[in-house]
Amino acid sequence: MKLWEKGIPTDKQIEQFTVGNDRELDLVLAKYDALGSIAHAKMLGQIGLLTEVETTSLVDALNEIIADIVVGNFEIEDSFEDVHSKIEYLLTVKLGDAGKKIHTARSRNDQVLVDVHLYLKDELKAIKEQVKTLFDLLMESAEKHQNVLLPGYTHLQIAMPSSFGMWFSAYAESLIDDITMLNAASKIVDQNPLGSAAGYGSSFPINRTFTTKELGFETLKFNAVAAQMSRGKAEKTVAFAMTSVAGTLSKFAMDVCLYMSQNFDFIGLPAHLTTGSSIMPHKKNPDVFELIRGKCNKIQALPYEITLITNNLPSGYHRDLQLLKEGLFPAIQTLKSCLDIAIFSIKDITVKDHILEDKKYDYLFTVDTLNEMVVAGMPFRDAYKAVAEQLEAGTYKSPKETKHTHEGSINNLCLDAIKDKMKVAF
Repeated sequence: MKLWEKGIPTDKQIEQFTVGNDRELDLVLAKYDALGSIAHAKMLGQIGLLTEVETTSLVDALNEIIADIVVGNFEIEDSFEDVHSKIEYLLTVKLGDAGKKIHTARSRNDQVLVDVHLYLKDELKAIKEQVKTLFDLLMESAEKHQNVLLPGYTHLQIAMPSSFGMWFSAYAESLIDDITMLNAASKIVDQNPLGSAAGYGSSFPINRTFTTKELGFETLKFNAVAAQMSRGKAEKTVAFAMTSVAGTLSKFAMDVCLYMSQNFDFIGLPAHLTTGSSIMPHKKNPDVFELIRGKCNKIQALPYEITLITNNLPSGYHRDLQLLKEGLFPAIQTLKSCLDIAIFSIKDITVKDHILEDKKYDYLFTVDTLNEMVVAGMPFRDAYKAVAEQLEAGTYKSPKETKHTHEGSINNLCLDAIKDKMKVAF
């Protein structure tokens, strides 16, 4: 069954090519398609295009479909082109003419727009909750280990002293930026496109304000053409927000892989978070974090993929837009799984004490030494030269302690301020 069927048979090869894997992907949207249809049916009843009995029967039938979807009893067989045609078929079989009326004043175009917007709203909310959970775990670790010193690196060379408190809370505060990006994406998708029909509105006296409130959207996408142009733009905005989270996760995962290697040996992972080698019995590999790194790097290619699909499309609907689901939907689930496993794993990271007792880390404190000289009255450039001469002569004595006071420094991490910052952002 096709919503555009005119009684002219479609070539099977053409049908297979144009439908692609839409049936599988549309299962993700099924609940949202039914919810959109409920709001649409109520609106049609309000403006008199459906009777009260028809409206009630459609809403009841759609709620039954949602119940089947929730328990996994809903499928889209090969005889249907997409989720929209399957749900309309079920309504028609059950309700006859009332089912046939559900498509009045709308198009598949605004149906899929509504479905995708509602779906992305829910997924962004879920991702935000996961990010907040990860933030809390990182902050707990920062508080617990804030006084355990850790070498800081630039150019992968020993640079200045850091701490595990600084390391954990750095990633926690980075997640606040990611929350801001997710909020921006949520703002974009929280606009109701229903009523734009095929992209140019409808001659029916529909009430778009009603469906906006009914579906819980913050506002309307008022212009019907603008509503259609949001297809692709909404997906790309969400993809950019996802890459922000993925970038933070990927960088953290890289640090974990580096820090647990024997050459660094800053942290440890329990056996259940590592895998072995088929020939080397000593190996404990950080596969979990390597896969987080790889999967999150792959996610960061998504905005470019969406750009290439949509970049030269004129206004109005085009079938190219169908391809957006293939990249975006799996990427959302991948990001959520990476967040889940990061949350599961981070609490079991063990940090090593006394790392800086190794003599090679004495150079971490050269800046602290020359700064003390400056405070004592020596010009900075002279102090810099004096410490450099000590290093060259092998006479430098490391203080092995830090006295940093400014906000966000090793001895003043401002952890409470970072927590407050997240409260405001979230």
